[in-house]
Amino acid sequence: MHDKLDIARALREIALLLQLKGENPFKARAYDTGAQALEELTDDLGALVAEKKLTSVRGIGAALAGQIAELFQTGRSEQLEALRAELPRGVLELSQVPGMTLKRIKALHEALGIGSVEELKQACLTGKVRGVKGFGAKIEATLLEGIYRHETRDERVLLADALEVAEPLLAHVRGCEATAQADLAGAIRRWEETVDRIDLVAAAEDPAAVMDCLARFPRVAAVDERGASRCAVRFSGGLSGELLCVPPGDYAAALLHRTGAPAHVEALRALARGQGLSLDERGLLRGGERLPARTEEELYRHLGLPFIAPELREGEGEIEAAAAPRAGERDDGLIEEADIQGMVHCHTVFSDGKNTIEEMAQAAEAMGMKYLTITDHSPAAHYANGVGVDRLKQQWDEIARVQERVKVKLLRGTESDILESGALDYPDAILERFDVIIASIHSRMKMDADQMTRRLVNAMRLPVFKIWGHALGRLIQRREPFACRVEEVLDAVAGSRAAIEVNGDPHRLDMEPRWIKEARKRGIRFVISTDAHSTGGLHNLRFGVGTARRGGLCRGEVLNALGPDAFAQAVRP
Repeated sequence: MHDKLDIARALREIALLLQLKGENPFKARAYDTGAQALEELTDDLGALVAEKKLTSVRGIGAALAGQIAELFQTGRSEQLEALRAELPRGVLELSQVPGMTLKRIKALHEALGIGSVEELKQACLTGKVRGVKGFGAKIEATLLEGIYRHETRDERVLLADALEVAEPLLAHVRGCEATAQADLAGAIRRWEETVDRIDLVAAAEDPAAVMDCLARFPRVAAVDERGASRCAVRFSGGLSGELLCVPPGDYAAALLHRTGAPAHVEALRALARGQGLSLDERGLLRGGERLPARTEEELYRHLGLPFIAPELREGEGEIEAAAAPRAGERDDGLIEEADIQGMVHCHTVFSDGKNTIEEMAQAAEAMGMKYLTITDHSPAAHYANGVGVDRLKQQWDEIARVQERVKVKLLRGTESDILESGALDYPDAILERFDVIIASIHSRMKMDADQMTRRLVNAMRLPVFKIWGHALGRLIQRREPFACRVEEVLDAVAGSRAAIEVNGDPHRLDMEPRWIKEARKRGIRFVISTDAHSTGGLHNLRFGVGTARRGGLCRGEVLNALGPDAFAQAVRP
């Protein structure tokens, strides 16, 4: 087995089987880490094996090096074969059904020979499961309900989780010798909060070679469908994907079609028809003549439009806005990650963060940031070890000590709870001494719309400058936004000393693009935050930027696109 991707696939299967067996999670994770290391390996694997230098690769220890060498030299793994022999047929598939533990899988396999979800479903429907020792009618009904939930489950996953597969996949396809160009498309390229599949567009003279390459990606569990230019696959974990491979001359049009929401593409087609043109996945035609277009920008230009960023292509008026911009509209360009000069909304070990102030500062500095706000939780957040007044001096002294050792400017801040009345969770005399205040709701989220609206309006009208944090409290796929009259609160923000956060935590991405658009109409300013609880969380920035772009935010509307002094002046309480 000389293909590093085949070896990586085998390592991932070992990891999954070890997890099902209940082995030490660190052991299973080591195989996943090793698989990722192989996927990203640029050195010659054969040479590393021959020279016994596999352990020089980050993430590969001595035991794992032995497994990789065995797979490379013999094409097999004794451990993988032993795990497959020890565990029942279809164990990976059956384990996806809610309620199907390894113990139950083994019992049903031994009693009924069940090795697939379909076989389990039929056994439940015919009453055979209830006859197996240790089951009964109640468990049979529970398993049948689990099967139906499995079959009808929401296939959408968080954007961040999808990108963990999509970005290595894109690198893999771009690395194929036959690939001339390749890009992610669809909901991922539009930076939607959740996605139901990974769309990929590639350009090549030999599409079969690119599709062969796609099928060898380690996380591809099955090829569901394959044609002359299209290949549909399923990844381990259940997410689906589709590759469209077209000749280089058709690439721009294919990418345009596969990126925009259906409403956006249909609006472009209608615009084209009004100009005597026709638009399809191959490009623009006037009569029988195809108009030359090597890029999406050229396609939009042929239609008399400026380039519309992928994040805006939802069919929600962006074409009309681009065709006839309103007077006073900003023209300084959508915000980009490179525009952000400071990290906002960051937690440390003083509340519920995992890293020290110095570790957070060093990480922000390494990312090229010029300032960092230390905004730990306030006293009311008991669950998060909120910083009481008695500990503030200790924290501020630590910030001062760290400031002497780092170049990034450190700002003393808080994520202050908005209390039930709308007051902030520190005395005014303390609030005025912070450099920056994030004001957020963490409790009493089930208040009715009238109560919540009053609470927020009262908070926004307080005389201190504050940034409204993760505005509506949503947790994507876990908690709906709380009830309030959002436009009324936005009116209060517009008339007060306040700005609004676009929270980059992939589980939050709050506020939503539709409300960002409403806030922009009122001239409200924003910050794009990370809500980082660790140094790794600082990389949430790109999700915040993606959400901000979906809302149409321009760099001049984002306070942390300002330099350190200008930002500090703008947000001073």
